[in-house]
Amino acid sequence: MSWRPKGTVESARARASALACAREFFSDRQVLEVETPILTRHATMDANIESVVANLSARDVFLHTSPEYHMKRLLAAGYPDIFQICRVFRGGEVGRYHLPEFSMVEWYRLGFDLQAIIRDSVEFINAILGDRLVTTESIALSYQQAFEKAVDLNPFDAGIAELIKTVGADDDLVGSLGEDRDAWLDLAMASLVAPTFEAQQLTVVYHYPMTQASLARACPENSQLADRFEIYLGELELANGFVELTDATVQLQRFERDQHLRRENDRTIHEIDSTLIDALREGLPQCAGVAIGLDRLLMLKLNANHINAVTTFVPGN
Repeated sequence: MSWRPKGTVESARARASALACAREFFSDRQVLEVETPILTRHATMDANIESVVANLSARDVFLHTSPEYHMKRLLAAGYPDIFQICRVFRGGEVGRYHLPEFSMVEWYRLGFDLQAIIRDSVEFINAILGDRLVTTESIALSYQQAFEKAVDLNPFDAGIAELIKTVGADDDLVGSLGEDRDAWLDLAMASLVAPTFEAQQLTVVYHYPMTQASLARACPENSQLADRFEIYLGELELANGFVELTDATVQLQRFERDQHLRRENDRTIHEIDSTLIDALREGLPQCAGVAIGLDRLLMLKLNANHINAVTTFVPGN
């Protein structure tokens, strides 16, 4: 294997410029930069993400998949608006847009509702990408509108049989996804809906089903919808954000559901992070947060075809 780096000096300069731009963006808005541990006692509860294990002393610890849990503990302890730029780790994620180690920008804003955090996120992406976009205006579609526009299907009403027909799944795929309705919806979003989004303009998709709420609160106007959003450029997902759930009891129930899903999918069952639950019980203020993959923004900035082109070295290099 070659000793040479994957990325160029140009890509390193673009990364340095993006980091400086990000810090200026948050400084202008009085958002405090923080650092939290990369090594954590608890793995992610997300049924679709695998944590990377690190052996340390007498017990396993994990490389964080996101700084979210620790950052929420800071907010519960009285911190103001905060942001973090850090390396995160996710097992098994390798591909054109995926590396098991990558750079994430994550921030939280006190008192923000869904529209406010969406505006904040769009402004941040515009600040990093600059003239890469044809317009700073974004297209906003509800999750339902996005499906109806792309495939003439209501994702809240469609049964699994209809979703299977819509995506044109073969027997192997049916056997793999089975009765996991959200997995079918995710597949339809990735393969049929997102490819219809504008290639030169940001698309915001909001109000996901509550079954995909993760750590988002329910929409105050409709409890069947989650105050969650994602931002795309073309079919590439750039951002994932929520108005945060602050109810400890509901969050614990969701974590228990995640454990059940992991068990059904033959994934490792992880201990629930009781420190996060305790922080929520103490009182997480009303806030909204978002995570953005910096490497993907750099790919767009440099018109790179592969994530390897915007990082110095990749695992094993």
